[in-house]
Amino acid sequence: MSAAELERLKLIHNGEKERQTFSDAEMERRLTLLRKAMAEAEVDVTLFTSYHNIKYYSDFLYTSFGRPYALIVTADDQITVSANIDAGMPWRRTFGDNVVYTDWHRDNYIHVIRETLKGRGVAPRRIGVEHDSLPLDTLRKFEAAFPGAEFTDIAQAAMRQRMIKSDEEIVLIKEGARVGDLGGEAIRAAIHEGVSEYEVALAGTDAMVREIARAYPHTEIRDTWVWFQSGINTDGAHNWPTTRKVGRGDILSLNCFPMISGYYTALERTLFYGEPDARSLELWEINVEVHRRGLELIKPGISCAEIAHTLNEIYIAHNLLPNRTFGYGHSFGVLSHYYGREAGLELREDIDTVLQPNMVVSMEPMIMVPEGQPGAGGYREHDILVVTENGAENITKFPFGPEHNILGV
Repeated sequence: MSAAELERLKLIHNGEKERQTFSDAEMERRLTLLRKAMAEAEVDVTLFTSYHNIKYYSDFLYTSFGRPYALIVTADDQITVSANIDAGMPWRRTFGDNVVYTDWHRDNYIHVIRETLKGRGVAPRRIGVEHDSLPLDTLRKFEAAFPGAEFTDIAQAAMRQRMIKSDEEIVLIKEGARVGDLGGEAIRAAIHEGVSEYEVALAGTDAMVREIARAYPHTEIRDTWVWFQSGINTDGAHNWPTTRKVGRGDILSLNCFPMISGYYTALERTLFYGEPDARSLELWEINVEVHRRGLELIKPGISCAEIAHTLNEIYIAHNLLPNRTFGYGHSFGVLSHYYGREAGLELREDIDTVLQPNMVVSMEPMIMVPEGQPGAGGYREHDILVVTENGAENITKFPFGPEHNILGV
């Protein structure tokens, strides 16, 4: 049999459906709200291609390795589109149906999407896609496959929906915060003079992965990680562990990221190994002051921009505003270091979103002082808060500040 004769589309219903992360009612709630937004925009079909939206609306988190994936959402159906290399796993993990494309023909991915819709009697006139994450090359192929259709953005409507967490999501996020605290304790216990950053990171990752596996035995075990930084490596919030060894007097940064079924949570803390010098202690205490004030500000009715401008005033008073490195916090949910971001809920001066109950945000001020200056290093703290009807609940329990996080003395 030649490659030309091999199947282009497969159904691989291998085994039984896995237990979903959330209840059927929760998944239907998400899809109902999406379909309402689609109807309002006169969208017949949505073609999601991003990690975060495919995961959010189907519970399937794909692994690309250079292959495209999709979630087709119609008025009454949802189907993930996956590569043959994954076999039956996507079907087992999908809330809904799944179709598989093979590698034997160029653009089988596009062919299978078109044939799947045709087989369900759907001839879309208006198709929703994600302008913020859809490659231009893929969009051009979609346009060629559906020459009579108009393409419009659905990503912003989906993002606004994801920003308000359900009760089930909040339960999972709280569990993630709890696991992050455990990772932080494992990291503290692993720190000693001469230990390499990566060894400390492994201790934290190991503790979190094992706890996730214990608490969620039905989920995939993937993507949990730690960034542990020391000395000059603390200057960036996203610097990966190296082989640098911890020395006495080092500023340290502890960053735990437990991932439960695609849901990100985080714990970040400044520490010192040995007593910090006077300027380092002063800078640390200033950043903690900003952090405490930020925790007080998070409540329903305040805008992201208002929080940022208010906290800027503290840094301005200490001539440290130029040392600030990023916004003061962001939303939580389906996101990771390689996918997802609810950009409409970041605590920055240019974001006017007003906080509402069931939003989940971080407070994470950071300043960086370059090498060669007194107090050199990166200082940051990070807590997660669930916005409530009257305020906010801080779900991070690991202590912060000099009174708790000076080690080796």
